[in-house]
Amino acid sequence: MNRLAGSAWPDLDRLATSGAVLVIPVGATEQHGPHLPVTTDTDIAVAVVEAAAALDPRLVVAPAVAYGSSGEHDGFTGTLSIGRDVTEELLVELARSASRDFGRVVLACTHGGNAAPLAGALDRLAAEGRPVTGWWPRWSGDLHAGRTETSLMLAIDPGRVRTGRASAGDTRSYAELLPLLEAGGVRSVSPSGVLGDPAGAGADEGRRLIRAAAADLVAVVAELADHPAGGHASGVHGAGVHASGVDGAESGVVR
Repeated sequence: MNRLAGSAWPDLDRLATSGAVLVIPVGATEQHGPHLPVTTDTDIAVAVVEAAAALDPRLVVAPAVAYGSSGEHDGFTGTLSIGRDVTEELLVELARSASRDFGRVVLACTHGGNAAPLAGALDRLAAEGRPVTGWWPRWSGDLHAGRTETSLMLAIDPGRVRTGRASAGDTRSYAELLPLLEAGGVRSVSPSGVLGDPAGAGADEGRRLIRAAAADLVAVVAELADHPAGGHASGVHGAGVHASGVDGAESGVVR
């Protein structure tokens, strides 16, 4: 597996000039209920990108973006949000820098709260002709810290899942919750921070979800390889509700 971390620049230069694709995991640091670590979104992003890189040697895994737009989770200790504007600017500058050397760059995002900043960043990068693509996993399930994310973390690092603390939170649909979340954030509807129900979560399910997402990411890279770097506008791949955040998570697609 090719990783930016631990690699020297001449080795990375050889990869870049041979057509390697730099994939940057984009997550967040925010509460995920009483049973999951605050790094859940970032852990999931890294796990999926590394699984994809293990399948396709064209992928180079960059260090993760571990902070994002998580204002909806204010009020839960451990949530560290840099806001929408700063998240957008960070992604723009990061992709500008990466695209100077790599002919393709993918921002692989697993936090729904980053939807608006990522969309804004991709629009700006597309206007500059940068070969940058956004990608989301095609997962269905709870909105936040429910069965899907609990299964994923049981597959990634079961020692950090406090299964004895797992319990259902607010299980209403995204459409029902959205106006309440916009008005008062997650704490206003779920004192535990869970939007969904972790019941039935399991490591086997998590591993299946990771494999499916990794295969989808590899397919996106293959599609990008069919286009000349200068002729492909920035865009987003991936659909379906993903379980890594609230804001923007209804469809999983950056609009």
